[in-house]
Amino acid sequence: MREILIFGVMTFILVLGLAAAMVANSYYEVGIASWYGPGFHGKRTASGEIYDMYGISAAHKTLPFGTIVKVVDLETGKSVVVRINDRGPFIEGRIIDLSYGAALELGMVQKGLAKVGLKIVRWPR
Repeated sequence: MREILIFGVMTFILVLGLAAAMVANSYYEVGIASWYGPGFHGKRTASGEIYDMYGISAAHKTLPFGTIVKVVDLETGKSVVVRINDRGPFIEGRIIDLSYGAALELGMVQKGLAKVGLKIVRWPR
């Protein structure tokens, strides 16, 4: 009886550990990324900052300004870490708009769009 109880507890701990690992490695959001630049360069973002299309930043519909997000291209595996400082994208089906500089790092400028996964690196304080 004692051995069955020990086996049950060990199995529970193993399953709990696997579940925690799966949650830790899952994406916050998966969808289509686009990029924006020339028409917005030098203008104010929704957060009040001046938009620098050559910088590394992004627009998201709901994440708080200042959130640090790792954007992973699910086809190529390339990634870039951005800070949310604007709102958008405003086209259905898209989840994030990257600055031109971030899109360059991700290697998606020519394609225009990429299927990505978003991982939260750090929430703002």
